[in-house]
Amino acid sequence: MPANRLKACTSPYLQQHANNPVDWYPWGEEALAKARAEGKPILLSIGYSACHWCHVMAHESFEDQATADVMNRLFINIKVDREERPDLDKIYQSAHQLLAQRPGGWPLTVFLTPDDQTPFFAGTYFPDEERHGLPPFIGVLQNISNAFHEQRAEIKEQNKALLRAINQIDPIITGRASPLDSTPLETARQQLASGFDETSGGFGSAPKFPHPSSLEQLLRHWAATGTEDPRSLYMVDFTLTRMALGGINDQLAGGFCRYSVDDLWMIPHFEKMLYDNGPLLMLYADLWQATGKPLFKETALKTAEWAINEMQSPEGGFYSSLDADSEGEEGRFYAWDRDEIKQLLDDDEYRHFSRYYGLDLEPNFEGKWHLHCRTDIATLNSELGSSSEEARRLIDQAKQKLLAERALRVRPGRDEKILTTWNALMIKGLARAGRLLQSPELITAAQKAVDFIHARLWQEQHLLASYKDGQANFNAYLDDYVNLMDALLELLQAEWNSTNLQFTLELAEVILDRFEDKEQGGFYFTSNDHEQLIYRPKPFGDESIPAGNGIAAFVLGRLGHLLGEPRYLKAAERTLQCAWEQLKQFPHAYCTLLKSLDELLTPTEIIILRGDSDKLPEWQKRANQHYAPRRISFAIPSSAQDLPESLALKQPADACIAYLCRGTQCEAPISSFDQFDKALRLSEAAPSQADQTFDGAVGSFKRFRE
Repeated sequence: MPANRLKACTSPYLQQHANNPVDWYPWGEEALAKARAEGKPILLSIGYSACHWCHVMAHESFEDQATADVMNRLFINIKVDREERPDLDKIYQSAHQLLAQRPGGWPLTVFLTPDDQTPFFAGTYFPDEERHGLPPFIGVLQNISNAFHEQRAEIKEQNKALLRAINQIDPIITGRASPLDSTPLETARQQLASGFDETSGGFGSAPKFPHPSSLEQLLRHWAATGTEDPRSLYMVDFTLTRMALGGINDQLAGGFCRYSVDDLWMIPHFEKMLYDNGPLLMLYADLWQATGKPLFKETALKTAEWAINEMQSPEGGFYSSLDADSEGEEGRFYAWDRDEIKQLLDDDEYRHFSRYYGLDLEPNFEGKWHLHCRTDIATLNSELGSSSEEARRLIDQAKQKLLAERALRVRPGRDEKILTTWNALMIKGLARAGRLLQSPELITAAQKAVDFIHARLWQEQHLLASYKDGQANFNAYLDDYVNLMDALLELLQAEWNSTNLQFTLELAEVILDRFEDKEQGGFYFTSNDHEQLIYRPKPFGDESIPAGNGIAAFVLGRLGHLLGEPRYLKAAERTLQCAWEQLKQFPHAYCTLLKSLDELLTPTEIIILRGDSDKLPEWQKRANQHYAPRRISFAIPSSAQDLPESLALKQPADACIAYLCRGTQCEAPISSFDQFDKALRLSEAAPSQADQTFDGAVGSFKRFRE
């Protein structure tokens, strides 16, 4: 069968459909012009490479000649990789929500008018035959085509209403800006606690997602209260413990799956996404710093090991995802037959391993076992008479044998496109874990990914969103810019590099110039030189990755205080003002914005260390010793060049000197390590509480300068 137009695309997801009998087009002017010329509605199908139900619909319908014939006769068919075009996905997911009155998902199936690409019908997965209360896809196609040709006037009126509604999604400031206060911080804590699963951790019921932004907010809240809120720490500790020991975490190789299909974190949806693992890596490193529990350090290092070994390309960038399926079955790569395990292990190994992972219980995944911790080491010791050290050694030996055997299996497919946003999330996780866990190899891997992005995806002051097969594509989105800025700022704390700082500042100027809403505040998802679509989103709420506006406000607030730049602080404050009404009502849905609110109310503690390279590590280690989420620290060698004025003024000393600032106020420099330690202990013992109101970061900066 001849390939369709998707054959020329670099997206692995689009290439998976290149040999369908469907006459697929990628999104672009060729397809849109053909739809206009022929007066045919557009069938827009959005999915991604690791999506299980996308594969199911492809096998049932898009690979079926009879279905393809109907699609080709009645529609112009466009296939989109949502990971390359999150702008289109955001728009048409919002449209689905309005049309269907329920959340969307993938695969997303949307029918558009040919003249202006306005959606008039939307759904997700449709089966090939009537099933689960869903109509057969061929019937849907015929009914939609008939409706389009017979009810044009009604569709036109519906489209007008839809466009009005979709353009009213984003918040608008009316009247005088309200003073910002700390109320949403406490409300979010209450809302998150009300949804906490006391039995298994996490929030809500199955399907259960990790929600790292929510967990980070609880951990920050615990620290901000001076540890007077142990309940917040407990919710994070319990959740991440259960996840680390559960089947959502690959017990052999590390790396977390997308979500759990049950409440127990036992059986996951087996796809592994880069964007989940970067934030979780960071969170486990933070929780180890806060608690000192070995499990959290082990989990962080294992997650990082998986990312570097399995997901980092030879060029330095990180691949996107691993499929849930292999050999046509979801989870086949990860599931075990008990007899197979028994043959691989000796008697002592099997006794400990089988009890630890519940092989003595009923199978938990389609007649086989997916590894999920069923007991603890202390219980093993009691039942089997072994010491803790011996039990761990035997389990680790067994894991290595199973891992070696699993390596011989057919591996799940890997989506090898490199996405800027997702790489930024992993870079931040690696940099943070490398710094806190004293693992320089993680910092090296993070810098390698930054170098790749700088060389391949930063072109003529424009960032690009995706890279595959030597080609960089797609004008980058807000998430790409701000998450990369955030990652660079984290990497600068791990290892000073003036080039990284300059890159960060260049990115900051782009978002202020091309993304900021100068009238209402906040940042659009697409730049002002992006393709014009039916709607220009300005998202504030967290989804599977942190909200771009939340990251923008957070990193601009930190940069503004670090460099004494009022423009950055003003943009951060205006972003919060724009989202303030939503933030007050449903703050738990805006946890990334809450971080920026917290640090504008209680400005960031900034530590600048200057001195000889051989003296700095001891001081830097002390700055990183305590979990202090409002603290950022930079160890800048005396030899560093090309520093901004605000940093260049902080001159190095013969050995080492520390400059301690909070927001716009700085203390006298400290040249004694004992005095430095004392100053930090005072700060850590009595963390500042948020002011009740905030009258403007820019105003406070002006007063300080005057």
